[in-house]
Amino acid sequence: MNIRVLNWMVWATLVSLSGGCGGPAIKKTTNLPPNSKPVVLAATRDELLDKYNEIARGVKSVNATVDLKPIAGSKYSGVIEEYHEVKAFLLAQRPSQIRMIGQAPVVGTTIFDMVSDSETFRVYIPSKTKFLVGSVAAERNSNKPIENLRPQHLLEALLWHEVRKEESVLFEEFNDETARYYVLTVLRGGYRTEILRKIWFDRSNLQVSRLQTFGPKGVLLSDVHISDWQPVPGDQEHPAPSTPGAVSAFPRQIRIERPHDDYRLDLQIIKLTLNEDLPADRFKLEQPAGTELVRVADTAEEKPPGGKPQ
Repeated sequence: MNIRVLNWMVWATLVSLSGGCGGPAIKKTTNLPPNSKPVVLAATRDELLDKYNEIARGVKSVNATVDLKPIAGSKYSGVIEEYHEVKAFLLAQRPSQIRMIGQAPVVGTTIFDMVSDSETFRVYIPSKTKFLVGSVAAERNSNKPIENLRPQHLLEALLWHEVRKEESVLFEEFNDETARYYVLTVLRGGYRTEILRKIWFDRSNLQVSRLQTFGPKGVLLSDVHISDWQPVPGDQEHPAPSTPGAVSAFPRQIRIERPHDDYRLDLQIIKLTLNEDLPADRFKLEQPAGTELVRVADTAEEKPPGGKPQ
């Protein structure tokens, strides 16, 4: 059999399989409208680092009103608890100060008031007349996931850590059926190199879309999803002269997942002010009279003087 005859037979077979002879089709072609084709932008590693660090350096403080919805538990723990959405007033300021006051819808009564600095967190729960105090480094988890919520967990979602020049950063693409991404992986050194965090950029707009933070041995501590980037208030109506380090946009939707703390927070920013001078007394939370002091320790056996462990 010569080559010409063999090629003709292969062609005829393919035509018949594709429906040319009434057989079942093996290919379907869909022509998408030109305007439906996703935008995929390109950037270099250094361009993305500069874009990220511009926001990390530029956001000094956050004053926001948010709608907050906590979800505790997961399919892995066997129980999922969805809480009612509450309005919260949130203050955050570098290097490590944060305060959040949650209020019940309509009636406006305080559900919780929590603050944190680089060393200690304090949480006031009026309905239980309890005042919780603990170290931000405490790793003990409560058997009630919602009680693992700590104010410092919100800091990394609002005030990002700058990527320093001496840090090792890997650069890669990631594609799935919904979108295409660039991923920067920041490494921590030492005896063994480990992942410190991952920064995801959506290639449709080159905005940060996800921040993952890892602990020792690759433990995923925090998974923050970021979306709905909008101009910073005042930029469009009252344009200001270009200022080095100025932040032009900020996300309005933030989802914080804490896998090992077994809870999730969904935040929608309703009102936002950046880089306002926030007095130190706005981050002070003293124990109200008549409340029970609960000292949150790493283990239930630890019982510091003057209070009982949680």
